Amino acid sequence: MPRPPVAIIGPREPTAEQAAMAEEIGFRLAQHGHVVLCGGKTGVMEAACRGVARAGGISVGLLPDEHWSGANPHVTIPLATGIGPARNAIIARAAGALVAVGGGLGTLSEIALALQFGRPVFIGCGAPHVDGARAYAGWDDLWPMLKETAP
Repeated sequence: MPRPPVAIIGPREPTAEQAAMAEEIGFRLAQHGHVVLCGGKTGVMEAACRGVARAGGISVGLLPDEHWSGANPHVTIPLATGIGPARNAIIARAAGALVAVGGGLGTLSEIALALQFGRPVFIGCGAPHVDGARAYAGWDDLWPMLKETAP
């Protein structure tokens, strides 16, 4: 049965801890058969896609650019939107759940939109706190919450 992807969101310039966490989450989600959706660029997005690739999974990069060549080298399916940061709304709407690994204003916008759309949101590794989002400390915390809430 088809299910929506899980989005991994976060900063383009993550800390080493954030990059490692994003890669692990991408890897583990792919191992469990989830498609991972992200912004397709560098940082947390690239780390998540690297983890997905290691597990042999599928990642979809929804790029703000007008051409797919702006994707990080680990994206399986790069989709060039040409709409800049407005693509954050599409990521928030298209995902069954969002996992924030760190982040700033762009991540905050995705979190707020996802909550507005009724999507479950999980925050960790210094992600902005927003009422309604659930905090996780690592994969072992995140996975039970994802299974419980994501389609």
